Amino acid sequence: MLKFYNSLTKKKEEFKPHADIVKMYSCGPTVYSYPHIGNMRAYLFMDNIRRTLKYNGYKIDGVMNITDVGHLTSDADEGEDKMLVASQKENKTPWEIAKFYTDIFMKDVESLNVDLPEHICPATTVIPEIIDFVQGLLDKGYAYLTSKGVYFDISKFGGYGQLGMDVNSKKAGARIEVDSEKRHPADFALWIKAPKEHIMQWESPWGMGYPGWHIECSAIGKKYLGDYIDIHTGGVDHKTIHHENEIAQSDCLEGHKVVHFWMHLEFLQIDGGKMSKSLHNVFTLEDLKNNGFSPEDFRYFYFMAHYSKQQNFTYDSLLSAKNSLKNFKAAVNEHKNGTYKLNEQTIKQYEEDFLNAINDDLNMPVALAVCQKLLKEAKSKDVYDLIMKFNSVLGLNFNVEKEEVPQEIKDMAEKRWQAKLNKDFKTADNLRNEISKLGFTINDKKDGYDIVKN
Repeated sequence: MLKFYNSLTKKKEEFKPHADIVKMYSCGPTVYSYPHIGNMRAYLFMDNIRRTLKYNGYKIDGVMNITDVGHLTSDADEGEDKMLVASQKENKTPWEIAKFYTDIFMKDVESLNVDLPEHICPATTVIPEIIDFVQGLLDKGYAYLTSKGVYFDISKFGGYGQLGMDVNSKKAGARIEVDSEKRHPADFALWIKAPKEHIMQWESPWGMGYPGWHIECSAIGKKYLGDYIDIHTGGVDHKTIHHENEIAQSDCLEGHKVVHFWMHLEFLQIDGGKMSKSLHNVFTLEDLKNNGFSPEDFRYFYFMAHYSKQQNFTYDSLLSAKNSLKNFKAAVNEHKNGTYKLNEQTIKQYEEDFLNAINDDLNMPVALAVCQKLLKEAKSKDVYDLIMKFNSVLGLNFNVEKEEVPQEIKDMAEKRWQAKLNKDFKTADNLRNEISKLGFTINDKKDGYDIVKN
């Protein structure tokens, strides 16, 4: 039984799609700066869900938005448009900014082997659909026009606050500077009227303007997935504003509940605290590479904590993940030509244990533990085949060709081995350190050693 934690009902529930194909929406990046590793954890989460669904035999029709307009510096319709801020800072057009950072984002998720959705949709490509969506809400009486734009009237939707927003905590006038004509402080912008100097704007029934941030996800979801979405994913930071607003506008337009499972990822912390540019602790995948780590090391690191828990990143913890991954791959490789045969019952038990782990709300730490237990079996091609089957969920790369080890390194490794046999441990340690400085690691075994490139 496949179970996911549903933020809407605040409990784990059995997942059953509405139809034969799972409809899945994933909140995508705002492409105004370099994506950091906290962002990347969100797309590994998306990948994890998609791979688990496929492992269970489901087909998926998925979509992810690219926010290239309308996301203000606050999720609550306050401040400047993030794209315009980046445009002015870098002296480029918003479209140049969007393309540059979208290309980097796509390169990063590819390097992490993320299973991408079937549709990837920039907000600027669905402006007509957004306008139609806003007009539909106006026609049904859920929205109203002010001199600043079109706003959603939360008082017309009795279900507002399902994901945990405390509407009563919104002080009257707290955001009065945004639009004094708003009926309630929590009413949110669907369409914003743009001043003449605003770079990104489109013609609409309400004059030249641009969409609010929240409306793009609902319009994109409707265009590609229709009026019933099985799963909607995103970060926990979007739960009580962005996703609350999505529920309101989508359910009101369609007249029924549109999204049935809301799944939220917890924060990635850095050295026990929040990522902050002022603390200089915002890391990108490129930063990790410059410190000797691969994107796959970070992928394996992600598996070491449950998505619903905050995960603490340090370079020491990433080094532990890197070493664990290296040992994991080495152990898998040792089974590739094994001759021992596992009995059918043992194979079925491992398959059942792995399936139970991933189907219990994506419990990847337990799934990894199942794999580690499996690798302790006698050397068997059956073990290798099972790991390859499980790898459709893990998404690791076992097809890396062994890099040729220079003869100099081979000679040093042999001298070190002889020194170790002669109990000259000081010489052996010195040679190991020299080999390490040259970019290789010695892994000792009972009857010899392996040389592995760092």
